[in-house]
Amino acid sequence: MKIILVFLFMAPLVLSARAEKSHSSLDSAASPETKSRFAMLDDVRILANGLLQLGHGLKDFVHKTKGQMNDIFEKLYIFDQSFYELSVQTSEIKEEEEQLRQTTARLQINNEEIKNLSQEMNLKIEDLIQNKIQLQEQVWGLEDKVTKLAITQPSTQETEEISSLKAFVEQQDNHIKQLLKTVEDQHVQLDRQHSQIMELEDKVQELSLLLFLEFVISSNAEGANGPTIICNSLLFAFPGPAPDCTALYNSGRRSSGVYTIKPNGSEAFDVYCEMKFGSAWTVIQNRVDGSLDFNQTWDAYENGFGDLNEEFWLGLNKTYSITKQGDYILRIELQDWKDNKRYIEYAFSLGGPGTDYTLQLSRFSGSIPNALPEQTELRFSTADHGVDTTHNSNCPENYLGGWWHSECEETNLNGKYVVPRSKGRLDRRKGLYWKPKKGRYYLLKSTKIMIHPTD
Repeated sequence: MKIILVFLFMAPLVLSARAEKSHSSLDSAASPETKSRFAMLDDVRILANGLLQLGHGLKDFVHKTKGQMNDIFEKLYIFDQSFYELSVQTSEIKEEEEQLRQTTARLQINNEEIKNLSQEMNLKIEDLIQNKIQLQEQVWGLEDKVTKLAITQPSTQETEEISSLKAFVEQQDNHIKQLLKTVEDQHVQLDRQHSQIMELEDKVQELSLLLFLEFVISSNAEGANGPTIICNSLLFAFPGPAPDCTALYNSGRRSSGVYTIKPNGSEAFDVYCEMKFGSAWTVIQNRVDGSLDFNQTWDAYENGFGDLNEEFWLGLNKTYSITKQGDYILRIELQDWKDNKRYIEYAFSLGGPGTDYTLQLSRFSGSIPNALPEQTELRFSTADHGVDTTHNSNCPENYLGGWWHSECEETNLNGKYVVPRSKGRLDRRKGLYWKPKKGRYYLLKSTKIMIHPTD
């Protein structure tokens, strides 16, 4: 290339020198043929100048091309470094994901073991509770016999036998109470461990989602599919309102509190979800200290009243909108003034407003004798919306508070909140109590009514 450029540069000079020499020597005697030759030399000179300019242009183009190729090589080097760093990050994310999978697998195994242990504990608790109920019934029967024997003035030997038998029964009852307390404490501990495992699983899922989003953002920073994938992930992570508390639990919620649900065919509303026993229960009534007056009107009981974080009644209409979605369990938890805790569970059905929210029960488990009639349609009633019972009396007006009354004597969990006094006769008929047909009154300190799908 350099030789060609030198040649192109020297050729016009040589031709020009020769032309000047010939012109000076033959100027005076130039013929027409000589003048024509001089004209051709001028054309050659012009062509040489053009070729020289073209050579300079080619030289500049080569320099520019070299500069552009150097820029391309630098960009390729930067791209290689970025690709290598992204590969390293991808490898790290894969290693962390594998660790998370192993941790999740271990947690699932522990969760299954806890579930199996919890089921065994529940079976043992049910057996102990049934034995205790039978023993209580026997104690009540013995108390009746003792009363009759006291009236007929039994002999000294019979009195000693009765006292010995009563002491033995009381000893067995105390022993069963201690066993029940131990089992309940273990059950609470298992439930706490189960909740901790659920929280750990939630954290693992959240961390996995964050790692996935970080990977998607890094891989699709300049692509068209990145925003679409991220939006779909966010939509999956934050679905709409659930039909009940159990659906919220299945979606990953593990903390008790107030949530918004939307049953099928109903408007959305707030409920209190209690997360325990490896699932979630929708609370429809809660009484703890008597701070809320439950002597309310029919409209109030139908629509609900109170504070969901304190004492409240969810509302018959809202409860019906939940239960009409399928089969549900009704669980009633009771606590007396000696801090003894009992519960009872029913399979139940709830009618709509056209039936005055008729309740029909069928008991299947519990730690306290039944105080509500089974397989009987019980209509809800209040003082301003009364339903006559078999005794032709208006129970809500006499006993205060709305309830599914039948004979106005078995129970009233929405009655007046009464604190027991050391002196004076307590008017149980206006208090918060649980009264089995055969057995004593249970004056209550707190109550909670919850529902949960049977499946």
